Amino acid sequence: MKTNTFALLAAAWLGVACSKPPAVVEAAAPEAPPGEVWLTAAQVADARIEIVTVGDQNVDDTILTAGTVTLDDQRTGHVFSPVTGRVVQIIAPLGVRVKKGDPLAVIESPDLGNAVSDVHKAEADLIAAEHDLRRKKDLYEQKAGPASDLEASQDNYRRAKAELERARQKESLLHLGNVDIVTQRYTLTSPVDGEILMRNINPGIEVQGQYSGGASLELFTIGELDRVWVLSNVYEMDLARVKVGAPAVVTVVAYPGKEFKGQVDWVSGALDPNTRTATVRCTFDNPDKLLRPMMYATARVSVDQKNALAIPRNALLRLGTSKVVFTDVGESEGHIKFRRTPVDVDEGESSPWLEVKHGLAPGQKVVVGGAILLSSVL
Repeated sequence: MKTNTFALLAAAWLGVACSKPPAVVEAAAPEAPPGEVWLTAAQVADARIEIVTVGDQNVDDTILTAGTVTLDDQRTGHVFSPVTGRVVQIIAPLGVRVKKGDPLAVIESPDLGNAVSDVHKAEADLIAAEHDLRRKKDLYEQKAGPASDLEASQDNYRRAKAELERARQKESLLHLGNVDIVTQRYTLTSPVDGEILMRNINPGIEVQGQYSGGASLELFTIGELDRVWVLSNVYEMDLARVKVGAPAVVTVVAYPGKEFKGQVDWVSGALDPNTRTATVRCTFDNPDKLLRPMMYATARVSVDQKNALAIPRNALLRLGTSKVVFTDVGESEGHIKFRRTPVDVDEGESSPWLEVKHGLAPGQKVVVGGAILLSSVL
């Protein structure tokens, strides 16, 4: 009885086993040949691989140097006070735009009265010297006076005439059209059109005049910020390669990643004897007024420009002593194929483009983002 039971159970187990479908054998993924990496479209997207097409580019070497942003001094006015006195009124505040001749500030100064009185005194002295000269000349012609008296009178007349000219010149330097002789107030005016960028005075302070013999302080700086200069220094060994009109790019720490494009418009004709460098001036349009005077800048000046087959610098990988790039060689069997390709390039000092001497042809596609990841897979 027991034997029949075991027999029945064994037969049932065999029946179940025989009724199960056969196991499905999965096909093996295609294997990439040596030097190639095969990825699916999803893997390429996840790895953030970027590809560009090889073609001719404006390849140039660049000179990297430090510089300082400055105002275009051909459109900048520096205002000093010609008189010594006390500031009684500020007319133009910081940041406003002014026209040439617009009032900026009013200074109360005794120099104005002194200048006018000096002219009147010099005129009186000249009249007196002229009268004395006429008398001495008459006496000398009548042989009633010595020649020495006439000569002394002539000298006095010439001195009085020179003193009057000096007094009038000083009076004209004060621009008497801006002067109120009654109140002895002098109005500073703008020498150019522009924006008031700096003001160094406040009501009540004393200012030193330019013609008083002391150190005069700049009171206003007026200029335009829509175009600025960057002054940088270039070493003697690189000077011959820098040409007027060469493209230039600057960056500043205030705006990381932003580049400002301009060009070289002047190269100094002499070297600094201490640093052995020449000053190079680059002009930049600044419509948004992001570049401000006295900002430190990093400047790249393009030199040795030419058009040639080139790849971006970030496409190049170094494997030991070899230089390679990864090229996109097409798609098949649901995979995108990347091949490691040796290249020979001319590496400029700091150019973003590398001239290709051998290894690539126009129209090929190279990897510029994610190449290191592809290299790690091999």
